[in-house]
Amino acid sequence: MQRFTSFLAGLLAGLLVGSVVALLLAPASGEELRNRLRSQTDELVSEIKSAVEEERRRLEAELEALKRGEIPVS
Repeated sequence: MQRFTSFLAGLLAGLLVGSVVALLLAPASGEELRNRLRSQTDELVSEIKSAVEEERRRLEAELEALKRGEIPVS
């Protein structure tokens, strides 16, 4: 879980830094830039949802293995 949390923190920090750099250096118009940022944000949200779903499935499988006694409880 800590690995996943670290991943999300790094992802959000990268998004913030990338957004600021894009805003400062972009030669595009305001509307065009907003559309690109909206698109990139939507893509990022989709990736985060996918990562969360993957982690949920992994944890559910681990829980089931624990319930069946396949993984010893320490």
